[in-house]
Parts: sequence; C-alpha cells; structure tokens
Amino acid sequence: MDQVARLFGPAIFEASKLKVLFLGVDEKNHPGKLPRAYTLTHSDITSKLTLAISQTINNSQLQGWANRIYRDEVVAEWKKVKGYMSLHVHCHISGGHFLLDFCARLRYFIFCKELPVVLKAFVHGDGNLLRNYPELQESLVWVYFHSNVPEFNRVECWGPLVEAAAPAGGGDRWQQGELPQQCQDNCNCCFPLMSLIPWSPKQPHDGTQSQAAPNLETME
Repeated sequence: MDQVARLFGPAIFEASKLKVLFLGVDEKNHPGKLPRAYTLTHSDITSKLTLAISQTINNSQLQGWANRIYRDEVVAEWKKVKGYMSLHVHCHISGGHFLLDFCARLRYFIFCKELPVVLKAFVHGDGNLLRNYPELQESLVWVYFHSNVPEFNRVECWGPLVEAAAPAGGGDRWQQGELPQQCQDNCNCCFPLMSLIPWSPKQPHDGTQSQAAPNLETME
C-alpha cells in the first residue's frame, strides 16, 4: 500500500515545499494567448513538489522509475471553449501495473483527498497569472480520472477554481453541468484546438454532472 499512501503526502499545501519551473512560457501571459499546461510531481527523497508550467506536459519530469511505477503525477491544461476558460486536470488511477489495479478504489479516494492541495499548488505557482486575470479563479475545474476500472474511469466537475482549491476542497464536485465541447469548425472562441496532454483522449458528452471516461489506449 506504500505506493498509494505516498501520494503527495499530507493534504496540506506548504508553499515552502513547492518548486516552480517556467519552461517556455511567460509567467504573466494569459493562457488564452498561448498553450499553458501544468505538470506536478512529488519527490520521496525531499518531500517536495515540483510544478512545471509550460506549453505542453513536461515529459522529462515523468521519466524516473518511481514515476513510472507509482503514477502519482497530476497534469492539467487551461482550455478556452466557446469563449470560456476552464482548467482540465488529469489523474492516473489504474492501468498498466497490477498494484495500481489492485488499489484503484483507494487511489481514487486519495487523489480526491489530495486534489485541493494540487489545485492550490497551481494557484500559488502561477500566482502572477491569477493576479493579473482574477476572473480565472471563477473558471470551472474538470477532473479526469483515468482507470481501466469503469467505476473510477470518470470525469467530475469540481466547481470554480477558487472553491475547488479551498482547504475543504471539491465543494461543487457534483455541480450540475456539461463537459464543455469545442466548436466543430475553426473558430476564434476555442483554444487550444488540440489537447496539450497527449495521453488524454476525447471525453464523452452526455450532459451529466459526473461522466464516464473512455479507457486510455496509451496507458503504460
């Protein structure tokens, strides 16, 4: 169970334990004007979090053997859909390793418990962006749980970022709403047109507040 219990440590955000890397992006630039993605990982050795803010997922941050086994990273991207910004967060619950499959229920519970800390790390690490564009605090947070177990292969709306990142966390997890869908044709109101997260497939759109997500073909 160690590989599950270790996920991000205590559910308390400590700014002193967060290392932030800006890779190819201006920390003050609005995400609607260039791709902006977050890659967050945890070190067992230092007990610190590393947050990379870049134009796509920072794959080099995920190459260590521990990351490949435990899969406790969280990746996210800002998307502008039909003129509205939203934050899309992805977690790997199970698939690719029998230990992860065995602990799928517990991993889902722990990710839910730790996600307010993760969101707080995003808000703190990208603080200049949020201060320059405070309206982003009201953007909806969509959380994608990827699993080969159908029960935990799902998408949840956690409500506005300012509430989802609060200590209690997930206050509006079950908020009524539909997963935002981009325009079918080229437009100026959706950005980016393609996901910045290569292992994130297109999600279904059934108009419910919590939706099933397809299994990942690229799970490792």
